[in-house]
Amino acid sequence: MSLRRRLLLSYIVVIAITLLIISGALTLFLGVRQAPPQQTYRDLTTFAAANVRPLLDLTRPRILSRNAPTTDAMITEIRGIAENTGIRALIVHKDNQQVIFDSAGLIDSGTPLELNIDNDAQAPSLPPNMQPPGQRNRTTIYYGSFIGSGPGEWLFMAIENNGANAPDNIVLFAEPRPDQSLRSVLESYGTSLIRPILQAAAIGLLVAVVMAAIISRTIAQPLQEIATATRVVGADEYSQQVPVTGPPEVRAVAEAINHMRAEVHTSQAIQKDFIINVSHDLKTPLTSIQGYSQAIMDGAAPDPVKAARIIHEEAARLNRMVVELTDLARLQNGQLSMQIVPLETSQIVNAVGQRLAIVAEKRGIQLKIDAPSMPQINGDGDRLAQVITNLISNAIKYTPNGGCVQVRTQVNNGGVEWIVQDNGIGIPADDLPRIFERFYQVDKTRGPRRGTGLGLAITQEIVQAHKGTISVTSAGQNQGTTFSVWLPAPNLKTVVTGKRS
Repeated sequence: MSLRRRLLLSYIVVIAITLLIISGALTLFLGVRQAPPQQTYRDLTTFAAANVRPLLDLTRPRILSRNAPTTDAMITEIRGIAENTGIRALIVHKDNQQVIFDSAGLIDSGTPLELNIDNDAQAPSLPPNMQPPGQRNRTTIYYGSFIGSGPGEWLFMAIENNGANAPDNIVLFAEPRPDQSLRSVLESYGTSLIRPILQAAAIGLLVAVVMAAIISRTIAQPLQEIATATRVVGADEYSQQVPVTGPPEVRAVAEAINHMRAEVHTSQAIQKDFIINVSHDLKTPLTSIQGYSQAIMDGAAPDPVKAARIIHEEAARLNRMVVELTDLARLQNGQLSMQIVPLETSQIVNAVGQRLAIVAEKRGIQLKIDAPSMPQINGDGDRLAQVITNLISNAIKYTPNGGCVQVRTQVNNGGVEWIVQDNGIGIPADDLPRIFERFYQVDKTRGPRRGTGLGLAITQEIVQAHKGTISVTSAGQNQGTTFSVWLPAPNLKTVVTGKRS
């Protein structure tokens, strides 16, 4: 199923579930609520507009003086209106709300009646016939409810004359509050609601189709571009960049693929360099071995002992290369076993320094070791000795006669740091990023005497296996080089402060 269809189906399911939840909530809500009183108020207002004029004439000041009792004519008129229409009519005193007359005969005269005024009911504009002559805009109507003798609650519309010398009586027209629920009202008008509901559903479906098309296009197009780019990468074309567009999740995938493309490209380049370098480094000693051995066999070697010595040295170099390649592969795969024990690294640095001091002295190089006692670390002593040996040996090798190599240890950033610094030939800026690659050598002109090009790669792997870091800096050619190795010291706080944590 396509993405667009999946999105459309999910939208339809969400809309259906939402409608079901809303329908259920409305069913529970409407089933227990009474119908609103507005329709009853409108019916009473319509009734009053047709029948109240005789009452207003009877309550004019010239007929009924202020605080005077209701006349028999008013009562007779109200009773007649109630009998003819079936509307309950009451006359209530303004001040104490005592009932003066009840057409239904349910409330005795003189009984106080509690009127609950509905302040939310909006009074319509009064028709002219509900305003007595000479008293324009002085007739007020309002709505509310009361509970008196008889069943249930009653809704009323009250008419009050506010003119000068107006009577103290209010005329009420009342009907029982309907017991019909809102659900019954909706059922009554259900057929008229079907059409707008269907129209709303059709509009919702149309919107769902459009949104599914837009969103699917927004997501699908970047994904198609990603698929195209990955196929290009699979064909060894690494210049193709995946456009970083679309939603955040799709952009994250595109960025990850671009990063993967760069990593694969780098890995491929390193692999090609590795093949070239290892071929070259194997070819050189093999050529020497083959040439000198052939000269010995042909009796053409002027000094067979010297030729045999060269063969021996080149064979030893090949053996070292094989051993170092094996160690490097095991280190990278985590298969090289290490004996991790607490170590005092200054002892390792001093021991290696003393052993290499003889080599430095023969080269006319001053070797300075400054390695005071350091906090203990957890590590493999032999492997760490291999690290410091390689760094000091390289510093001696690439420092000219009369030069100086300094080695010092210090506490730094929660760990122990070794610093090997020389004032030798230095490293060009272009070579610094690749200095730890396998078979990469800055000095490519040393012929048979140059190294295997694996020492720094192995050194880096050993340091990283100890959860440490190694870095190199150089100001350039003939400006010297500085290597820094940092190793974590878990008990550094205890050693430095002299207190137990």
